[in-house]
Amino acid sequence: MLLHRSPITREYLFSTAFTSPKMSLSHMENMRLSQSSPQGAQRSSWKPWLLCSATVMMLLLCSFSIIFTFLPLKAASEPCAAKFGPLPSKWQMTTAKPPCVNKLSDWKLEILQNGLYLIYGQVAPDATYKGVAPFAVQLCKNEDMIQILTNNSIIQNVGGTYELHAGDIIHLMFNSEYQVLKNNTFWGIVLLANPQFIS
Repeated sequence: MLLHRSPITREYLFSTAFTSPKMSLSHMENMRLSQSSPQGAQRSSWKPWLLCSATVMMLLLCSFSIIFTFLPLKAASEPCAAKFGPLPSKWQMTTAKPPCVNKLSDWKLEILQNGLYLIYGQVAPDATYKGVAPFAVQLCKNEDMIQILTNNSIIQNVGGTYELHAGDIIHLMFNSEYQVLKNNTFWGIVLLANPQFIS
């Protein structure tokens, strides 16, 4: 099939597109600005979602402020922290008395004091991993997952601020041991504050 160049120019296309014999400027002046949807068609609108999202955020903010007003927190008297990794490093812990955590195994520890904790970490995926298990790294509290990472193309941060109780088990779990670069992956925990109940 042989294509020939036609002498159609950009100016010609614009002139034919905007000046149709059936449509003149007077027709355009009489057009309605908004057209109604056909019967039964759903109209998508972002305004109700924006309003709902803003309302939910305000309720969350208010609830957190109420909780922290009635639950005074006392800053931890001694720094209490623990960090595992990157390999070949093992658990590194402060010598706070009494201790706030107890190491159970690699990537796993037990909380010894009630309090507000900061969990932080970095997960570096191994780009050469070709196993069958899908990439997944989970931060777990007891048997519950509190965060999951599934993007194996970038180094990601893990953690957040959590209220933890004595006896809670916190661990970082991998779907496969070979999915992450353990010499560039670590996690740690810091006791920020202890709750002080008013009697």
